[in-house]
Amino acid sequence: MESLNLIKRDKHNKAKQLRRNGKVPGILYNKNKINFMFEVGELELCREISEIGEHGILNFQVDGSDRKALIKDVQRDPVTGKIIHIDLQELEKNQKIISSIPIKYIGEDLLNRRGMIVQKEKESIKVEGVAEKLPKSIKVNMANLNKGAVYRIADLEIASELSVIEDLNTVVASVSYERRTVAENNEAAEEEGGID
Repeated sequence: MESLNLIKRDKHNKAKQLRRNGKVPGILYNKNKINFMFEVGELELCREISEIGEHGILNFQVDGSDRKALIKDVQRDPVTGKIIHIDLQELEKNQKIISSIPIKYIGEDLLNRRGMIVQKEKESIKVEGVAEKLPKSIKVNMANLNKGAVYRIADLEIASELSVIEDLNTVVASVSYERRTVAENNEAAEEEGGID
């Protein structure tokens, strides 16, 4: 993973002008409450975010010194989906933080082939832990579940060095049979000779 080079933003440079020049404006918060306004190359930033996710930890450089930051917020253009602004929270070494870790559902296609669907209740889970040890995602393997199965936070495999901040009984996902629309049910009944 490369370090992103954050360049101090000139107050006179307007955000629109930066974006036209392939840069994304952002702000870096730190414990000293001194906010650092910066600009960063859009292509480099997009490459990093595609690798670590929108709540991951970025390696960055300011004036040649290597540091780390948690991505706090990524704002996107509602039409194009392009990143238009980013907020970062600078991290100290071994600093404990609370972060949302995305859930990655695996084996959903196998259930679909058996006529079942996964009803996802959560896309991420809040945990507390040392920044460097936070996983990029938490995997949920749905492949071996049967109809009616319910997957809760307590069922997730989460590393012992992480603390879950949410209620362990919270439902993450459940499995049910695929629901048909009224039209599909009528069509199926007609084929079986049930409706005249």
